[in-house]
Amino acid sequence: MQQQTSSALSTRWEPIVKRPSDFVVPPNIVDYAGARNAFTWTAARQDLDGLPGGRGLNIAHEAVDRHAEGPRRDRVALRFLSKDGARRDFTYADLRAATNRFANVLNQLGVGRGEPVAVLAGRIPELYIAALGALKHGSVFTPLFSAFGPEPIQSRINIARAKVLVTTDALYRRKVEALRATMPSLEHVLLVGDADAIRGVAGTRDLGALLASADDRFTIAPTSPDDLALLHFTSGTTGKPKGAMHVHDAVVAHHATARFALDFHPDDIFWCTADPGWITGTSYGIVAPLTHGLTTHGLVHGADRHSHADESRHGRRAAARLPVAAVPVQRR
Repeated sequence: MQQQTSSALSTRWEPIVKRPSDFVVPPNIVDYAGARNAFTWTAARQDLDGLPGGRGLNIAHEAVDRHAEGPRRDRVALRFLSKDGARRDFTYADLRAATNRFANVLNQLGVGRGEPVAVLAGRIPELYIAALGALKHGSVFTPLFSAFGPEPIQSRINIARAKVLVTTDALYRRKVEALRATMPSLEHVLLVGDADAIRGVAGTRDLGALLASADDRFTIAPTSPDDLALLHFTSGTTGKPKGAMHVHDAVVAHHATARFALDFHPDDIFWCTADPGWITGTSYGIVAPLTHGLTTHGLVHGADRHSHADESRHGRRAAARLPVAAVPVQRR
């Protein structure tokens, strides 16, 4: 039976043969055995800068500040496209300023280093700003899948003992507000949305107003590679969701594996299909493309309901066709 199946498949599809000469740019791995034998984690760490003055290793510095202080300062780091075609860009310099503001907002709110900052949102600018700003501050970024219902969100906030939640006014009203009293650790809810609408939501703050009034200068404190950086949760399909902790040293693996597995090159423009609420969407949707100095795509709104057809209209070729979580969509 197996032989018949193999024979049938061989008559339906021709084998796919990929040669290095067929690529627009040479792949990072041409000789797998040679690359494997030459690889060392010591060399992988040397691809990153570390905090100035030998003050440790911080994911946000590797993803944002080192580029903002160098030749990629004016390169677009994040590009957000809305369904009507409007575009909003953040250069690496812009992203440094915005994430500095968020780190200072956390200081103003009295959030301590090592305390979880939960984010419940689709791929909007504020998700990236909050994630990287929290990492700069020394807080723990805790992403929540925006398609979760109220109870899964409640359980994860309570397990994490999150002190801060960043979300949109619509998601808060639909999924959090009714259960707010059952989340005793949650002191601050920072909303993204229309200022007039937010003013009518009790017990929340307008994130846009807080960012606008915050200083855009911030110095990352010494950060040990073993300091906690990310708190992800399992799906909970087999029981109570379990927290998975990731330290700042994880950026070494994010950077190295993206270079080899995703074949990142300096001028790539990148789209990640995976939602930031899950590990792939954080490691390879936020962190890795930025540590490589790429341009990453997001969505301004409708991020929870977008379709591959929407992506295609915005020129993100390949994502709609390939069964992968993350793809470079343009080689220059």
